[in-house]
Order: sequence, then C-alpha cells, then structure tokens
Amino acid sequence: MSRVAVIGSCITRDLWPILGLEVSDLLYVSRTSLASLFAAPVGPVETGGDPPAALRPGQHRAMVADLSKTALAALIDHRPSHIVFDFIDERFDLIAAGKGLATHSWELEASGYLEQPALAARRSIPRLSSACDLLWRDGLEELAAFIAATPLRDARLILHEAQWAARRRVADGRTNRLPDETQLLEGRSGSLAAHNALLSRYQAAFRARFPQAASVAAPRQRIADPGHRWGLSPFHYVEDYYAEIWRQLAELGL
Repeated sequence: MSRVAVIGSCITRDLWPILGLEVSDLLYVSRTSLASLFAAPVGPVETGGDPPAALRPGQHRAMVADLSKTALAALIDHRPSHIVFDFIDERFDLIAAGKGLATHSWELEASGYLEQPALAARRSIPRLSSACDLLWRDGLEELAAFIAATPLRDARLILHEAQWAARRRVADGRTNRLPDETQLLEGRSGSLAAHNALLSRYQAAFRARFPQAASVAAPRQRIADPGHRWGLSPFHYVEDYYAEIWRQLAELGL
C-alpha cells in the first residue's frame, strides 16, 4: 500500500476528489515554496484559536505550516513511499520578515496576519526576480540534502510537470485562448508566458538535481475548465487532464 506525500498544489491533491478515488495516508503540503520550506520561521505570529472567517481549516493549516516551518517534521513522520512535487504554487511572491521567509499566498493575505508586528515590516521578494530565483535554487539544494539525510531517501520521487493552460474549454468541445494576464491576488496579476517559462526552468533544475525522479505530464489535456470545482483558472483543468495524470501515477505504484 502506497503512502503518498504531495508537496505542491491542488492540481495534484485534486486528483482524488475529481476522479472519485478513495485516498488514505495522504500528506498534503501546499501554499509554500522550496525557498520558504527550508527558511527560518516567521514570527512570532499569533495563529491560535479558530481559523479566520475567510479561511477553511485546511487552508489555515497550510498557511500556518509555511509560517512556522512544521511541514518537514510532518513529512518525516509520514514516511511516504511516494513524494509528488508540483510547482504551481510557486507563483506567489515571497515575504522576508526578520530572518524568516514566507509565501505571500492568498490565504496569508486573507488571514489578517500581515497586520501583526512580526510581518508589519516585511519586505517583498517578487516571484520573477533574480533574488527569488536564487532563494528557490538554494531551497532545491536544501531539499536534496534533506532527502539524502532522512528516511525520505527511500521514497519514490515524482515530478508532476504542470504548466498554466493557454486555452479553456467552451461549448461543443471547442476551446479558445485564455488571456496572458491572470489575477494572483487582488490587485496583482501574473503573465501566463512568464510563469510557464519559470515553471520550465524550475522543472529542468529539479530533474537535473534528482535524475532518479520519475515525471508525469499531460500537455495535450492541459485545458482550463470553466466548470471546475474551484472555478476558471489556468491551473484548474478539464477532467481528462486528471485522468491522464492518474494513469501515469498508477503505473508508478500509487
């Protein structure tokens, strides 16, 4: 029986609910970056009590894990047989606060925690900047050392090679092009072309650092779905995409 960990986004986590599959022993680490995953914690930030009204419990847990850096211990405790990486959540800027780094996700924005003293003097590191690229590549090296030094070295590593969809489904099976600019946070947008180029660089760097890792991809089925459970987005795909990715993952023992 496989024990799966996902370090990535809903494009991998959603495989199970979208395809109506049962899932057990799944650890889901999201709303983070390889840069912030291995950075010092941000804080102290008061995150106790009930989640803020705008957030579901799972969203809150993921965001708090990114601030407090608890995901690595959880990953070791989980002892996964397979670890699936996808980099779609690597679209958000980073925040530097004191000696710590965090991901400037929608969840962090909606939580109200940015108003706390530990984050009030934060500095933004734009995702497409050279500074962010260097931090991400440092995180990749930290990941390699972390895996080699822990029981995770026995897990099967899998890279889910995703990209933002350039087209969306419309009536009668036809598609049309999506605009290049997509809103990431209120008042902040991202370029499809620029982020796909970034994803290609990240994926190439991961493959070079982990040549033993398997890859799964479904470029022909990479079409945005207006009827997706989370709404229209370049990274909310039609069901055929998830079915093809699942077929490939099943061949790898999931």
